[in-house]
Amino acid sequence: MPPILHRLTENITTIDLQFQGRTEVIASYLFYDGNEAALIETGPAVTVDNLLEGAQAAGVPLEALRHLIVTHIHLDHSGAAGILVRQLPWARVYVHPNGAPHLADPAKLLASATRLYGDKLEWLWGIPLPVPAGNLVVVNDQEELRVAGTTLRAFDTPGHAKHHHAYLDTRSDLLFTGDVGGVRMPSVRYVRPPTPPPELDIEAWVASIAKLRAVKATGLCPTHFGLFRGNLDWHWNDLEHRLVAWGEIVRAEIARGANDDAVLEQMKTHIATEMQAQNVDATAYDVAVSYESIVAGYIRYWKKKTETA
Repeated sequence: MPPILHRLTENITTIDLQFQGRTEVIASYLFYDGNEAALIETGPAVTVDNLLEGAQAAGVPLEALRHLIVTHIHLDHSGAAGILVRQLPWARVYVHPNGAPHLADPAKLLASATRLYGDKLEWLWGIPLPVPAGNLVVVNDQEELRVAGTTLRAFDTPGHAKHHHAYLDTRSDLLFTGDVGGVRMPSVRYVRPPTPPPELDIEAWVASIAKLRAVKATGLCPTHFGLFRGNLDWHWNDLEHRLVAWGEIVRAEIARGANDDAVLEQMKTHIATEMQAQNVDATAYDVAVSYESIVAGYIRYWKKKTETA
């Protein structure tokens, strides 16, 4: 497919990475001031060509692409970073301090992903390459990046992962939420919490939602997928309600002795029924975050809570 671009502002363009040949699943956000360019999210290794073709179709010469910012290190958000640095050796990769060691050496990240995806991992995401230490830039909470004609302010937002940032573009007041803002498809009033293992923390996520509500952004740009303006409190409410409610369903299933497979089937039925009742097409949601990863995250979360009680 040819590149698919969505202009958000004069200086910001969404590149649809067309993951697995589908549109509106994974976004990379391109900033360009005519001199230098920055990306929020590199996407997975398997969509590198789509990303670079999209940047060029947006009028950005590759030599201008100097800043690669990842909200966190999961493979659908950062998997292409090391590959891009091989092709763009001048580019710098900006990452949360907890994520930096895993971009420098992705062995543990790959081992964790392999436990979740098994032999489908390479087909789904591709294999990330290490980011050389000289190309890595650690970003801390509230730090501001002056790139591509704007300033991006980082917000440490754990819950989905301990290595997660959201970024506010102070020029447009758009908030780029990674996964802590949930999964939501264009023109749909339904927000799905992506809850993969191993670092789901419901309490921390609720606190991160409160932190981002207070930012008073003019629009939300989750990586999955696109720009949402208007009634942003509804978005946060929908996400927070579902995040907590699904967790309680899984907790109750575990408490009554259901095994992991039974919990998965119960949640598949519940989520499918919920989406059908709201007349939501589940296809893109299911590609962005699978039932298996959602349930595995909740199960691990409650087991850790029991172990530390």
